[in-house]
Amino acid sequence: MGMDMQEMRKHITETVRERVSRNDADRKEALAEFFGVTMTGADERAADKLSEIIPPLLPQLYDKWIGMFVERLFETVPVKQLEMLCDGTDDNNATLILIYLMFLESERMEKQIDEDLRSYGLAHSGDADLGDVAASYIRAKMTQLGKTLKGLDEE
Repeated sequence: MGMDMQEMRKHITETVRERVSRNDADRKEALAEFFGVTMTGADERAADKLSEIIPPLLPQLYDKWIGMFVERLFETVPVKQLEMLCDGTDDNNATLILIYLMFLESERMEKQIDEDLRSYGLAHSGDADLGDVAASYIRAKMTQLGKTLKGLDEE
């Protein structure tokens, strides 16, 4: 008995969301590290403001992008292959994440991500420069995730 379409959508969404989500401690550590490298000499108020912007940014935008990914996957991948990818094994879960990262790296999604990050960062900070820093942080985290996952793929 295979999964129905709704169960497969849910599995893919949860698998990707779980991997790209970070707990608050990891987020704070990553922000401190990122700001230490990219904002040398920046005033603490700017870093604090960014810390307020970035937590709500991640889940909202990741959910949007994950939804777009799931829709595209179901448009282009045969059901039998989707069923195989949704078997819950570590290998197939890692494959789903790698496919998601390749989707994010597409030209269409790079434009979408850039637009989303800029508009969200600007809307929540009122400052175009802070919006750009928030966008840079998200891009850096996605790149880091991609490198981590590709390392898992080589094991």
